[in-house]
Amino acid sequence: MDDTINVSSDTGLWDIIKPIKGYIITAMFLSGLNAASALASLLTIPFIARELLSENINVQHIGILIGLSTTAVVVSFFSRTWAFRTSHIGAFKLEELLRIQIAEHLGRLPLGYVVTTGSGAIKKIVQDDVKSLHAFVADSTPLIARAYTAPALTLVLMFVVDWRMALATLATAPVGLIFMNLAMRDYEKERQAYDEANEQINGTVIEFVQGMQVVRTFDDGTTSFVRFRNSLDEFTNRTKAWTERTQFGGRVGSLVMASLPTLIIVVTVGAYLILQGKLEIPVFIFFLLLSSGVMEALLPIMWLSSFINKSGAAAKRIGKLLALPPLPEPENPQQPIDTSIHFRNVTFSYGDENRQALKEVNIYIPAGTVTALVGSSGAGKSTVAKLIPRFWDVDEGSVEIGGIDVRNMTSETLMSQVSFVFQDTFLLYDTIRENIRLGCPGATNEQIEAAAQAAQAHDFIMELPNGYDTIAGERGSRLSGGQKQRITIARAILQNNPIIVLDEATAFTDPENEALIQEAIASLTAGKTLVIVAHRLSTIINADQIIVLDNGQVIEQGTHQQLVAANNLYAQLWENHQRALSWGLRNKVLNKI
Repeated sequence: MDDTINVSSDTGLWDIIKPIKGYIITAMFLSGLNAASALASLLTIPFIARELLSENINVQHIGILIGLSTTAVVVSFFSRTWAFRTSHIGAFKLEELLRIQIAEHLGRLPLGYVVTTGSGAIKKIVQDDVKSLHAFVADSTPLIARAYTAPALTLVLMFVVDWRMALATLATAPVGLIFMNLAMRDYEKERQAYDEANEQINGTVIEFVQGMQVVRTFDDGTTSFVRFRNSLDEFTNRTKAWTERTQFGGRVGSLVMASLPTLIIVVTVGAYLILQGKLEIPVFIFFLLLSSGVMEALLPIMWLSSFINKSGAAAKRIGKLLALPPLPEPENPQQPIDTSIHFRNVTFSYGDENRQALKEVNIYIPAGTVTALVGSSGAGKSTVAKLIPRFWDVDEGSVEIGGIDVRNMTSETLMSQVSFVFQDTFLLYDTIRENIRLGCPGATNEQIEAAAQAAQAHDFIMELPNGYDTIAGERGSRLSGGQKQRITIARAILQNNPIIVLDEATAFTDPENEALIQEAIASLTAGKTLVIVAHRLSTIINADQIIVLDNGQVIEQGTHQQLVAANNLYAQLWENHQRALSWGLRNKVLNKI
């Protein structure tokens, strides 16, 4: 089995499931055999009836016919069982293959892709769309084979036996097929609206669950479910709209092609021919047995078409994701000569050329120095920080580390140079030990504990029920914010990369945790190149240089003293910061008394 899915811009359903085509072909063959053997078991009944109606009953002949019928039933049973067993094995293999390949591909995409796409959309592809393909392969492929094989074989036999009765059986087919065609259409607009609503409700559920603490704390119950309810209502409306477009044709088609109308016509025509002496009773029995089911056998094709359309749309979304170009790797990778960082005329936008996040930015950060990025919200400081580890590639200009464009380094080289400590901490649902080891998978327990001690985390870890083997909980829910931050710093210390990009970790911590985290940061950054996105200006007054950004441009650069003396934007920010430090609730109240 070829375990690689080759994708392109027009990847379809059968392209996605190609790696398990052997399982699908086998399952469909067995399902076809099931249909043929079930039909064969019925074919013996008219011959048995003919023997029973004859003057000289041949018991031995009847026994042989019963034996053949029984054999056909056994073959039908086992072929059906093995058909679905084979299709389910193939479906599970496809599910495993797709999720592994999607996960690996996501790991090769630009790091900013997940940020801009959103968890709801990615979750829908990885979970819902893959599950849809699993259901299609496991349950639909055998039914497709049976849905086409059974009516085709039955109609051939009918025309061989008696063409007049065969035409009577097909009398309702033209009208039924017209309405079936209406139901089988792919109403793409309604389906896409349904998929978008499904994607939105996924994102809303994730947001609601992750924000449960805030919701339970601040909401009085009248608004907490509004976004979720609105998403659910939109999903319901889209589902109704899609269903309404197909249900009329489906219902009329099912009614016309049901067994009763067909059976009435067959009985009427058969009785007339028997009375005219132009039809034998065993032949009439043959058509009574098969005609009632031949038209109904076509109905699964109508229902299966909706599964095929839905699975085809899921395959296109998966193919679209897998076709996204990974972060380009250099053909001739280069190594940085030091840990200096240089932004040269960098212009960058998040996919919108009319809204540039950075405009012709030039920054030089010498190796081993501390540089702080300062500015109001939306100034571009976080964008500068995230371009260093190549979350995205710049639109114009270059970002260099050690004189080498980051695009000319392999991802492994770049990740061995830069550690990024986020303000928004993230821990896996795993032990404390494994969460720290994430920074260096081959680290020993002794190295992990040494990193935790340097990060001021060892003492509180040892107080946990199982020490380093304590489960952190989902997203680290069993730890406080300060504890989680120290775990992530321990992870970065263990990684021991020469460049640290720090989204200031003490922005929202209490005084005790702030002191501990500052000590941890001191251990993390000793002798390294540090780029810090500053929220509290008092923490960066000793930085080697401060870069002030506004509206995506560098407008000031220098030391704290130089920038205060310049009396421009930084001086204003510093004055506001000092005023905020002197403000207190008690002072505010006392001044009013």
